[in-house]
Amino acid sequence: MAEQLEIAQLGNPILRQNAQPVEDITDTAIQQLIDSLIATAASANGVGIAAPQVSQSYRVFIVASRPSPRYPNAPEMVPTAMINPKIIAYSAERVKGWEGCLSVPGVRGLVPRYQAITVEYLDRQGNLQRQEFTDFVARIFQHELDHLDGMVFVDRLESTRDLYTEQEYQKIISQ
Repeated sequence: MAEQLEIAQLGNPILRQNAQPVEDITDTAIQQLIDSLIATAASANGVGIAAPQVSQSYRVFIVASRPSPRYPNAPEMVPTAMINPKIIAYSAERVKGWEGCLSVPGVRGLVPRYQAITVEYLDRQGNLQRQEFTDFVARIFQHELDHLDGMVFVDRLESTRDLYTEQEYQKIISQ
């Protein structure tokens, strides 16, 4: 059974550091980290989580979109580990959409992100993957990639007027 890890909260210095590339994907510690990230995201109703959010400075994150109380309209996908990820192309179009973060509880924001991206990453077996993501899954990828670069979603807000409490966000999406 994978261990659920403590989630670092805003103010923890690890959330502001650049994460280190993963050198050996087959390392037992990295494989266990991936399993723990999947378990931690699921238990917290997260649609993604990055290693720095559990105080591990590695360039690895999970994208695990699925409907939940936090994101009722999220598409369903199998939790996917993305190691040493990067964006290799992106759309000209940027759209604002709702984001929250397990490391910034109680707050939501309307964050501008690329609507479509082409990405590369290594899967947990070490195979190079190239995929195109759009809409919500593209948003998750960009959000988690920011964590690897020491950023959180509030850094991307165009204005503090785009910041909402979780309570107000829930009122808006339930209308």
